[in-house]
Amino acid sequence: VQLQASGGGLVQVGGSLRLSCAASGRPYVMGWFRQAPGKEREFVAVIRWSGGSTKYADSVRGRFTISRDNAKNLGHLQMNYLRPEDTAVYYCAASKISDSYTYPRPDAFEFWGQGTQVTVSS
Repeated sequence: VQLQASGGGLVQVGGSLRLSCAASGRPYVMGWFRQAPGKEREFVAVIRWSGGSTKYADSVRGRFTISRDNAKNLGHLQMNYLRPEDTAVYYCAASKISDSYTYPRPDAFEFWGQGTQVTVSS
C-alpha cells in the first residue's frame, strides 16, 4: 500500500487543519502519528477501515477526528483547537495486521506516507 499525505501548513492557535492520506489500496487499519523535533514519533489516532472504530491519544481526544472514505481509499485527520504543542511532522500509516489497531505503535505499521508539516503559531 502506498500512501500520500497532504494538508499540512501554518495555522494560528485555536485554528483548524484537515490532513488527508490517499492510499493505493484498502488498508485494514490507518493511523496518524507525529514527530516533533528532538522527540520520538508518537501515536495520534487510528481507525479500523471496516466498521470505522477509532482510538485517540489522550492529548488530542476531543479536538481531533480521524475518518475514512471507503469509496476513495482516503483517510482524514480533522484537527481543531490546535495548540503550539501540536506542531510536528504528521505521518499517515497503514497496516494489514489487526494488532496495529489494538496496539497502535509505529513499529506495528508496515506502510508509511511522507510526512506533512503542521506548525501552530502562538
